Amino acid sequence: MWVLGSLGFTAPWLLLGLIALPVLWLILRAVPPAPIRRRFPGVALLLGLRDDDSQSDRTPWWLLLLRMLAVAAAIIAFAGPVLNPQAERAGSGPLLILVDATWADARDWPRVLDRIETLLADAGRSDRPVAVVASTDLPAGDLPFQAPETWVNRLAALTPAPWAPDPQRIADWATGLEESFETWWLSDGLDRESRATLLTALEDHGPVTAFESPRPVYGLRPARFEDGLIHLTALRARDDTDATITLAARGLDPTGTERVLARTDATFAAGDTETTVQLSLPAELRNRVSRFEVEGIRSAGAVSLTDDGLKRREVALISGTEADEGLELLSPLHYLEQALAPTADLIDGALADVLLANPDAIILADVATVSPAEETALLEWIDEGGLLVRFAGPRLAASDVSRAEEDPLLPVRLREGGRTVGGAMSWGDPKTLRAFAEGSPFHGLPVPPDVTVSAQVMAQPDPDLASRAIAALDDGTPLVTRKRIGQGQVILFHVTANAEWSSLPLSGLFVQMLERLAISTRPAQPDAAELAGTTWTPEDILDGFGTIRDAGTLPGIAGEALATPQPGPALPPGLYAGADRRLAVNVLDDAAELRPATWPARIPVEGLSSARETALTGALLIAALALLMADVIAALFLSGRLRGPRVTTAAAVLAALLGAGLSPDFAHAQITDGTASSQNPQPDAEDVAPDLTAAEVERALAATGEVVLAHVLTGDARVDETARAGLAGLSDTLYRRTSIEPAAPIAVDIETDELAFYPFLYWPISTEQPLPSAAAYARLNTYLRTGGMILFDTRDADTGGFGANTPTGRKLQQIAQPLDVPPLEPIPADHVLTRTFYLLQDFPGRHASRDVWVEAAPPDAEQIEGMPFRNLNDGVTPVVIGGNDWAAAWAMDANGSALYPVGRGYAGERQREIAYRFGVNLIMHVLTGNYKSDQVHVPALLDRLGQ
Repeated sequence: MWVLGSLGFTAPWLLLGLIALPVLWLILRAVPPAPIRRRFPGVALLLGLRDDDSQSDRTPWWLLLLRMLAVAAAIIAFAGPVLNPQAERAGSGPLLILVDATWADARDWPRVLDRIETLLADAGRSDRPVAVVASTDLPAGDLPFQAPETWVNRLAALTPAPWAPDPQRIADWATGLEESFETWWLSDGLDRESRATLLTALEDHGPVTAFESPRPVYGLRPARFEDGLIHLTALRARDDTDATITLAARGLDPTGTERVLARTDATFAAGDTETTVQLSLPAELRNRVSRFEVEGIRSAGAVSLTDDGLKRREVALISGTEADEGLELLSPLHYLEQALAPTADLIDGALADVLLANPDAIILADVATVSPAEETALLEWIDEGGLLVRFAGPRLAASDVSRAEEDPLLPVRLREGGRTVGGAMSWGDPKTLRAFAEGSPFHGLPVPPDVTVSAQVMAQPDPDLASRAIAALDDGTPLVTRKRIGQGQVILFHVTANAEWSSLPLSGLFVQMLERLAISTRPAQPDAAELAGTTWTPEDILDGFGTIRDAGTLPGIAGEALATPQPGPALPPGLYAGADRRLAVNVLDDAAELRPATWPARIPVEGLSSARETALTGALLIAALALLMADVIAALFLSGRLRGPRVTTAAAVLAALLGAGLSPDFAHAQITDGTASSQNPQPDAEDVAPDLTAAEVERALAATGEVVLAHVLTGDARVDETARAGLAGLSDTLYRRTSIEPAAPIAVDIETDELAFYPFLYWPISTEQPLPSAAAYARLNTYLRTGGMILFDTRDADTGGFGANTPTGRKLQQIAQPLDVPPLEPIPADHVLTRTFYLLQDFPGRHASRDVWVEAAPPDAEQIEGMPFRNLNDGVTPVVIGGNDWAAAWAMDANGSALYPVGRGYAGERQREIAYRFGVNLIMHVLTGNYKSDQVHVPALLDRLGQ
């Protein structure tokens, strides 16, 4: 192939024909010799006559140019022009295409699939067996080498995992490789401890070529809440340039709609691989945050799920005195309740009862002493992570608590009598607050100048007083002190919780100080001892693209696995619920780092970008033909022969020709030939616009003129006849009971017949049925994506349920593997199939199993107020799978009699009737979609259900 820039020619020697164009121009421009003039008297009779037809003495230049362009287009077309020609990869023997398929690949996953498809095409041209392996899902046993065409049909099922490969499993797998093969490694761009070992093992079996995207990999560590601020640490693998990314906090607004609640920018300086930003959110807004993410990056590693570390806390309020009725403003708890109610769940009660509830924080307002039993229980609770906040008052100032020796439940020793300032017998004016020091949890909070203190309890000047003071007055006197006990802490405000000694409770600063203390009461991640013996249920999980999905029926996780979580197949990232809290398992932990992959100099490294080859022969031939037709019309026009009806005819011919060259079918065929993605395989041009015979045209008219139910031919005459009779019986039932008037059912050969004519296909599974071809699978996938429905019937519900190890069940797995089937779930009780026409809860056929599977509802499909059912998929489920042998239950002979027995006696006939009703619901669902999800039908449905 001769390549000129981005254009190549498979037969470049034909381009020599372009040299003849100037010669052709001269020939066409040649003028015949001038005529010899002879005088003839009779010519005088012709004088005065007008000749309506005229002829040019030479061809116009623009017509010559048109002809030159037509000839040039034909010459170039026969030279085999190819846009973006790709160099063929030389090689022979088995080929391993290894894909990391981790969360870091998700950002470029379409390009990864395109590159795999290109590599498979290269391998197909060399007739090399190929094995496509994902490092996050390694195959057991030998490498599965197969023809490249086989893997193309499976690429749609290949997705990135939200975890990194297991180093030990990688090592074991690499050790078990035996035969020789070449490796094409599609890397996610991150360095890991298993990479060097795996590379060495692969090189022992043959040459290795790496493919890697130059785009940066970003990640996000779990969010931390400290001192009233959310700390977000973003990571990147490459540090060669400055970069700025946007971090978004997502959650539900008051209407229950997910939206971005806050945004902040994170900037990386050149040379930095991580950066930390602080985000300040009001408590009510922070409680709504469900995850943080790097905007614009589709990757599980760029998502940080939040758990109870940012959620509402339980706070117990206990007062040493009670305010008189009508004097709530003097109550020691009034301002605390007003400050904490929007951000915490408040608990009232006796101290012993409150401890049984295990709150996150306990606040004692002017409580001087507690009983020895309460003191012991409080100390145990604090040691396990509790927060005890105490406020001073007249009772504490008058008591002997923490005088000679430090009380275990107070952070410092106290002086007797306290201190009064600003009165007639005071030491001076009321004192204001000093700015909070850097090590204080209140650091950064603005200090209002109108907050003053007129009385307080004084701390003894012990050696550790300075380290325990976290707030002070402007004269240096400690205002708030703190002491840590085990995992918890004790904090003392040296003023009252009401406005008796200070104006602090009247200010917004009071709310901010309490918020910073009461939220970080215990670590979000419990320790191993606390997790031992517990079981945690997965609620939501992350896929490799960072999308949150419902966990479905995933089994519970032992608490020990969450102590040091390692995301993997057994522990996917997501939210896990325990008895009283939820824990988040993120892809990256607090110590995670991202390092770029480094390859030895001996390993060739290529990018993921691969331009598609596009053959231009067809387009150029069409263009040449169009130019020649334009030349014919122009010549007729110049000769004066294009008048009257001929003008309309010529215009119609030219329009038809240009329309053929620019028609969607032609464009679709070109796209299919050159640029169709492996995730959306398209049929060949012959499938899009086939040359139909008369019989096929008649069949198409019959299928499209009326509603027709169709069944797939299996090759088993008995099964096919039962399917035909079953659909005939169902069609008759639809005719008698609904407004649908189906025609006679039609048998469909998926290898040759067009499927778009039929809204519904019944596919009985037979063990002898051959697997469809690649072209048939392409048609089937197109059919499923464009609104068609297939009812797969394994007919084995009497011996096993869906997924059971029956011969027809295994056959269905083989057939459905290359199909683009969405996630499935057992049909819910509120699915639209239960109410499209009849109200049903069972879906029997000849057998009565409830194992019927349909497309799974989206993660956000929830109960809607006033509706007894979920607002499920807006379209039609593309597949319904079961084994109840519905065709046998529907089957009728020409006289309308049942062909096969169903059950016994009345119960059997009742089962057959329910089977017919299920069939009616199924066809109504196919033809009408989920219109029954409209809320207008709810009152009637509730009335029918007796609710």
